Amino acid sequence: MKTKINSSEFAQRLGAYSHGYKVDLGSAELIFTTGQIALDKNGNVVSPDDVVGQSEYVFQSLEKILKEAGSSLGDVVKATIYVTDIKDFAKISQVRNKYFKDSEPVSTLVEVKNLVKDGCRLEIEVIAVKQK
Repeated sequence: MKTKINSSEFAQRLGAYSHGYKVDLGSAELIFTTGQIALDKNGNVVSPDDVVGQSEYVFQSLEKILKEAGSSLGDVVKATIYVTDIKDFAKISQVRNKYFKDSEPVSTLVEVKNLVKDGCRLEIEVIAVKQK
């Protein structure tokens, strides 16, 4: 069984996607989040061109999605981070390490040319496993 996770706390979705999905496996649940960028509820970029401010905002957004699914960042097993400048790695890692200090998920960080909204410096998606 799968359950969509969509929150009114986020900007209006611009297409056919969900903020997340919870998949019931019986003894555990998998939670997948869509990639999060630093957009406020009105669709405006938060902390334009400030990768630290955007990292904080994105991790807080991921926390909200996971909480709605009955999970937390402590349940994250995989994180994928897309950045527009690989030189921001150290700054992002400081924020990442704060939020993932307990879960220490496997991770991928990839530099990309652009993200969907000008001024956004990173996008993060995660997969979590919640034991029942």
